[in-house]
Amino acid sequence: MDFKNGSAVTEFVLLGFPGQWELQIFFFLTFSLVYSATVLGNILIIVTVTFSSTLHSPMYFLLGNLSFLDMCLSTVTTPKMITDLLAEHKTISIWGCMTQMFFLHFFGGAEMTLLIAMAFDRYVAICKPLHYRAIMSHRLLNGFVILSWIIGFIHTMSQMVLTVNLPFCGPNVVDNIFCDLPLVINLACIKTYTLELFVIADSGLLSLICFTLLLVSYTVILVTVWQRSPGGLSKALSTLSAHVIVVTLFFGPCVFIYAWPFNSFAGNKILSVFYTVITPFLNPIIYTLRNQKMQGAMIKLWFLLANSTQNF
Repeated sequence: MDFKNGSAVTEFVLLGFPGQWELQIFFFLTFSLVYSATVLGNILIIVTVTFSSTLHSPMYFLLGNLSFLDMCLSTVTTPKMITDLLAEHKTISIWGCMTQMFFLHFFGGAEMTLLIAMAFDRYVAICKPLHYRAIMSHRLLNGFVILSWIIGFIHTMSQMVLTVNLPFCGPNVVDNIFCDLPLVINLACIKTYTLELFVIADSGLLSLICFTLLLVSYTVILVTVWQRSPGGLSKALSTLSAHVIVVTLFFGPCVFIYAWPFNSFAGNKILSVFYTVITPFLNPIIYTLRNQKMQGAMIKLWFLLANSTQNF
C-alpha cells in the first residue's frame, strides 16, 4: 500500500484474549482483583520500608525500589488490558502504543539491573557479613538505583528511536494483550530484518545474559557457603530461595518470548500476562510471607497507624 497517499495506520487493534462474553467477564474480574492487590501490596511494602526503623537496611532499600518498579511495570499494561476485556473494539493509538512499549522496556530494563544489584547484596551479606555495612553503603545503594534507571532508559531508547519513525501502512492487528515491540515491528511496511536482529540482541540476549549471571551468582554464593560451613547451606538456601523465585518468574517468560520474538504462538499471551501481571503480584507475597521481619514491621506500623487515628 502507498504510505504517502494517506493510508498510514493511526491505531492498532489488540486481539487480547479470545472467548465468549462470560469468559471476558471472568478475566475482567480476575485481573482487576490481581491488579488491585498488586498496587496495594507493593505500596504497602514501599510505605513499610520507608517508615519502619527496623527495615532501614540495604536489602529492604532495594526491595522498596523493586516494589516501585513492579507497580509501574504492571500499570503500563494491565489497566489497558482490563478495560479492553469489556470493549467491543480493542484499539490503541499508534502513539499510545509507542508510549506503552517505551515504558514497558524502560521499567523492565531497570528491574533487570536492580535484580542484579539485589543478588550482589545477598552475596555480600552471606559471604562477607563482617564487611556488609561498609560495602553496601548509602552511596553504593543510590548508585545502584540510579544505574538501574539509566540502563532502563538506554535499553528502551536504543530500540524505540529506531521504531518510532517506522511507516505503518498495512495490517494493524497485534496478536497480544498489549503492544509488544517484536509484533509491532513486524507490521511495518518496510523490511525490518536488521531491526529485528537488533531487538533480539538487545532484549533477548540482555534477558538471557542477566538471567544466567544471576543464576551463576547464586551458585557461587551457595558453593562459598558450603566450603566455609556445610551446616550453613540450609540457611543460605532459605535466604536465597525468595530471590531465585523472583528472578525465575521475571526472566523465565522474557527469555522464552524473546527466543522466538517474531513468531506469534498460543502461549505468547499467557507468558506476557505472567511477567507483566502475575510476577508483580507475586513479588510482595513472596517477600512478605517468607520474611518475619517484614511481617513484624507491617504489624507494628498498622498498630501505630490505628493508635494515631484513635487519638486523632
